[in-house]
Amino acid sequence: NENAFQVVIPELSKRDSPGGVYLGVGPEQNFTYLVALQPKLAFIIDIRRQNMLEHLLYKALIERSANREEFLSRLFAREPPTGLGANPGVEALFEAYEIARPADELFQENLQMVKEQLVTHHGFSLSSDDLRSIEYVYRAFYNGGPNLNYSFLSGGRGGWGWFPTYAQLMTETDGRGAHRSYLATEENFRSLRELEGNNVIVPIVGDFAGPKAIRSVGRYLKEHGATVTAFYTSNVEQYLFQQNDDWKKFFSNVATLPIDGNSTFIRSVSNRGFQYRSSGAGPRAMPRLSAIADLLNAFNGGRMSGYADVIAMSK
Repeated sequence: NENAFQVVIPELSKRDSPGGVYLGVGPEQNFTYLVALQPKLAFIIDIRRQNMLEHLLYKALIERSANREEFLSRLFAREPPTGLGANPGVEALFEAYEIARPADELFQENLQMVKEQLVTHHGFSLSSDDLRSIEYVYRAFYNGGPNLNYSFLSGGRGGWGWFPTYAQLMTETDGRGAHRSYLATEENFRSLRELEGNNVIVPIVGDFAGPKAIRSVGRYLKEHGATVTAFYTSNVEQYLFQQNDDWKKFFSNVATLPIDGNSTFIRSVSNRGFQYRSSGAGPRAMPRLSAIADLLNAFNGGRMSGYADVIAMSK
């Protein structure tokens, strides 16, 4: 639902060189940052187990798809449109899939393929509940298609106003006219497919404020001489500041990560206030960047007491 998330990519690309380590939260918005930053390893940390399972669904579909057209056919369980040509633009690609009809037979075939790819090929130990959750997520893509959005499962009545569709998110630009989503070009998709094929996108079920997930990642990275170059937090920090001392626990956890002067937080900052309700179609939030070291210095120096301080240090 962060439709302006690409606008920081030009600046991010200046700060971060390929080959570092990326940390993130949430589902596919990470993919666009990954293809832009080209890390050697990525950890996606989210408190929701379903987010981890959604990443595994994506992993199977991406690994088994040779190109964007094939991937979208599998993701939405639609027959590939005809007449697109060898390398269609991202807008033409989604326009074609928006009018394609869902096919239950494809859904069932793809679901079975996903299970075989994850359980048989990769050997992941997934419970029956996990497999049902993967089917639940996949059915949302099947039912919603390219028009799937954040409020889809509530019939579009989420109470939070307008949400962009999947197609709109994938066809957004970086504010300078360049399409940078992971589906914008075949090159971007191949880059993501390579990362998935090399098993370097690692989804983790963990709490930003918990004692284990971030600290375990930090220990692993230090043992292997790796450095975090980017940490996408979405709007999670906003909630941590509303939960007693969770924000302090989070920044204490971040302090255990190996960073350098270029290590950068990517966060989503609401344009409209936490309790805002609107039917407008403008950006609900804008991404902002800040040096991780600067935030930690402010935290350790007692110069941080609220979320407003975090926003003030973000550009």
